[in-house]
Amino acid sequence: MTNPVLLFALLLFVLLASNSVKILREYERGVVFRLGRLIATKGPGIIWLWPFIDRMVKVSLRTVVMDVPPQDIITKDNVSLKVNAVVYFRVMMPEKAIVEVENFLFATSQLSQTTLRSVLGQSELDELLAERDKINLQLQKIIDHQTEPWGIKVSNVEVKHIDLPQEMQRAMAKQAEAERERRSKIIASEGEFQAAQKLSEAAAILSLQPSAITLRYLQTLREIATENNSTTIFPVPIDLFKAFTRSEDVKRP
Repeated sequence: MTNPVLLFALLLFVLLASNSVKILREYERGVVFRLGRLIATKGPGIIWLWPFIDRMVKVSLRTVVMDVPPQDIITKDNVSLKVNAVVYFRVMMPEKAIVEVENFLFATSQLSQTTLRSVLGQSELDELLAERDKINLQLQKIIDHQTEPWGIKVSNVEVKHIDLPQEMQRAMAKQAEAERERRSKIIASEGEFQAAQKLSEAAAILSLQPSAITLRYLQTLREIATENNSTTIFPVPIDLFKAFTRSEDVKRP
């Protein structure tokens, strides 16, 4: 017959052991309080806690990816936007993350939202669209500086999406179309200018050799005859043959 006292003692030992022995993973740390006083940060592996005396708060050291909800922002040039972002951070000092702030996840989220509104509100719309890397770096430095007393390291902040009003999108589309048309006209005019320069240079070279003009004229006639299947009657100025007749007169005795 089993002794009830022994059975009770065995159950009590198992209960105390289950509450006293904790196993922490490689990326976890345990902040241990003894009678309300911080005594150590332990882990990973197996750690021992005194029953009813010690209390452990588990903290993960992995990088946290926190999504910042869309924020209503008025830029420096008075444009209303909705902007959201993502923050990458990790706990570097678990004891500070537990002791210095009540809820470091909630605190970091609120700090990210207020910083996002503050920084983007001091920038113009063109800066937000063209210099996003610079703004991301500025946000990272400000948030990281303010979370440092909590033992948190902010590694990166990325502005994820900028929601423009419909009227602003239409205005920017018209502006982009006008800019493309301007560039197209500039390229076309530069091409015509270069072509005119080349034609001017070619005319200057041909003017030095009258026979070259004649050859060019005959080559043009040949190209016209090749490209068209119809008969083309083209008057040939007699002046074109003066260069050849002049050379024949020189050869005669």
